[in-house]
Amino acid sequence: MKASDLFVRCLEAEGVERIFGVPGEENADFMISLIDSKIDFVLCRHEQGAAFAADAYGRLTGKAGVCLATLGPGVTNLLTGIADANMDRAPVVAIIGQGSTKRKHKESHQIMDAIGMCKPISKWAQSVLASENITEIVRKAFKVAETEKPGLCVIELPEDVAREEIDDTPIPPTKARRPGADHKAVAMAADLIGDAKNPIILAGNGAIRKRAATQLTRLAHNLGVGVVNTFMGKGAISKDDEHCLYTMGLGMGDYNNLAFDTADLIISCGYDLVEYAPKAWNRANKEGKTIIHMDFWTAEVDRDYTPTVEIVGDLADGLWQLNELIEDRHQGSLPLFDIKTRGNLRATLTEDFAAEKDDTGFPMKPQKILWDVRQFMGPSDVLLSDVGAHKMWISRYYQCQEPNTCLISNGFCTMGFAMPGSIGAKMDLPEKNILSISGDAGFLMNVQELETAVRRKLNIVAMVWVDGEYGLIKWKQQDGFNGKHSDLAFGNPDFAKLAEAYGMWGRDITAADQLIPALTEAFRQEGPALIAVPVDYSENTKLTARLGAIEVPI
Repeated sequence: MKASDLFVRCLEAEGVERIFGVPGEENADFMISLIDSKIDFVLCRHEQGAAFAADAYGRLTGKAGVCLATLGPGVTNLLTGIADANMDRAPVVAIIGQGSTKRKHKESHQIMDAIGMCKPISKWAQSVLASENITEIVRKAFKVAETEKPGLCVIELPEDVAREEIDDTPIPPTKARRPGADHKAVAMAADLIGDAKNPIILAGNGAIRKRAATQLTRLAHNLGVGVVNTFMGKGAISKDDEHCLYTMGLGMGDYNNLAFDTADLIISCGYDLVEYAPKAWNRANKEGKTIIHMDFWTAEVDRDYTPTVEIVGDLADGLWQLNELIEDRHQGSLPLFDIKTRGNLRATLTEDFAAEKDDTGFPMKPQKILWDVRQFMGPSDVLLSDVGAHKMWISRYYQCQEPNTCLISNGFCTMGFAMPGSIGAKMDLPEKNILSISGDAGFLMNVQELETAVRRKLNIVAMVWVDGEYGLIKWKQQDGFNGKHSDLAFGNPDFAKLAEAYGMWGRDITAADQLIPALTEAFRQEGPALIAVPVDYSENTKLTARLGAIEVPI
């Protein structure tokens, strides 16, 4: 068989169901081999959109999302999307084309060191230099991509290697159990908890794994301790649970950020420093503050994040062991602390979220938009947030009952993620409502993928917040330069007519009471839908005045 045929068989053995991508001349053999496969090739309009779709698909399934690009500009177009996947811990395997190995050593049309370019943004990147290596390389790529913490692996398939004849069979995937946590470290953590006076739990990206979220909620109940999640930790504990103290990481003076100032013990679960720098929350009482680090990896070295104990290994197992030990040591006296001491904090935040729920102003306030969206979306429906001023509002005001129901590009903070990402999400969860929220700037960066959704008849709904400028950049500039900002305004198309041009349903919102009816109608469509909502971003500076400077990296 041809090497490209073997490559496809290896993907089938890995359980790959679909590939998002844009083919080219140098991966033509692979594409022809794919014709006879059950793998669904989702033809996208830009490599970046394909990468974002694979990113979201990987996050939701826990299996590697797969994207494809050809050599040269195909790879460079792919880079931003796959870098985003890697930094946000999404399992992704990127397959890239390459010219013949016989011309890689010299200046040649579209030839460049693609693997060298991909290595800094991936867990592993490798070129297939001989067809007999295909089975090992594909197996390793999926194994590494899906191993905690997940991320990106890149496979380059040169065109001459793809055409070689080879007699081989795929290496069957095997399940490897993750190492359990060290029992001595767990015992030390239990000791620190027993000695604490005012502990708090920080739930990060790693805590949204289903088993980890279950055990984290159990720990919060056992201890009677509040849980604050990062942007990417939403749903690690349900927003409806009294132990949930919502999301940290917006204003430096936000209420739950201040709670960290008075805490003497922080139990950090699945927290990545890339989510929110420790200096932003570990600001006070550093000498008297103890940190327990619980994660799949050891803690990153940071002067503001120096754990006393590190419980390294499978996070769900570490939390389970800690729960078992706490329950054994403190039978009859649980919870150890009184969650009602956090009642005022939770009530203050809850009331704050609802403060504008009856507002009828137009353009709509961000708080009102998100109140309506939250009322409409079910507990297991999925919201994807792009990057912009809207992301900051979503991060604070959109809370979740379940893990993986709010996907945010946060580690790499990439504009253009949400709408193409929703394509990948919908293909994994066809029965769920999938809503992307983008600013008008980020939306137009990958608007071409609307055609992909139309062609595939995917009922995704893209909501665009319209302000006619780079709103988050303006917000940050105003905050840092006494209200001054550079020229950040731009023009927009008529979004309803844009939707019509793509052959899909679209609506421009002209009054606040139109939003929920528009969402209802949008999700009744057979294909995608677009809702454009003018937004009142004068609320940005008001929020800054209330909560302090916005310190989260853009």
